[in-house]
Amino acid sequence: MTTFNIGFVIFPNLTQLDFTGPLQVLNRLPESKIHIIAKSFDPVPSDCGLSLLPTTKFKDCCQLDLICVPGGVVGVIGVMTDRETVDFVRKQAAGARYITSVCTGAFVLGVAGLLKRRRATTHWAYTDLLTLVGATFEKARIVKDGNVVTAGGIASGIDFALQSPPRSLAKKLLKRSSSVLNMIPHPRSHRDIRIGLPHRSPRSLPLDTQRGARPIGRFCIHEDRIPLLGKRLSATN
Repeated sequence: MTTFNIGFVIFPNLTQLDFTGPLQVLNRLPESKIHIIAKSFDPVPSDCGLSLLPTTKFKDCCQLDLICVPGGVVGVIGVMTDRETVDFVRKQAAGARYITSVCTGAFVLGVAGLLKRRRATTHWAYTDLLTLVGATFEKARIVKDGNVVTAGGIASGIDFALQSPPRSLAKKLLKRSSSVLNMIPHPRSHRDIRIGLPHRSPRSLPLDTQRGARPIGRFCIHEDRIPLLGKRLSATN
């Protein structure tokens, strides 16, 4: 029986829930193996102080069936200009059945040239910047375009994980995960979700979480490294 190899690319200052959310789901996928991949075996700090331990290095990683790149404002800044990481993602994507990202991890796929002429999504605060990596923003929590699957903001990574596996394995995953994780998979509509997108946020929320606000932090993209982005990809208070 063939093993379905799932790989998460981790890097300093990633948002751990972008990674651990789908990991918790996909870890229950039968006939599969999880690979947590980084440059070295050194602990990788997340943006909340939790350190993560890789299980394999770039140079030793097998060919993945599904590759996932999580996001994180500060972490993505470094990864988009890190040739070794971007080259690894590009090389693995060439042989992967599924190329995926959560939140701002979409921009890592974009830098690797994997979103050109694709429909995609990312964290709501940065959707207008997807055109800079050749993608077309689609207003959805999960966007599938061929074998490329992108998930929106942080928590959507769990929904993405439930929808990504091959059909032959998906039913088994749903049966195992939905009951254990105490959730209802594949809701037909997200109309009842009142927060998570700026246009659905209650008016009582702070102004910086409403429409038009961007998370605190700053992206800085080098023009000579990422021609498609060209200008500074930034987030303001």
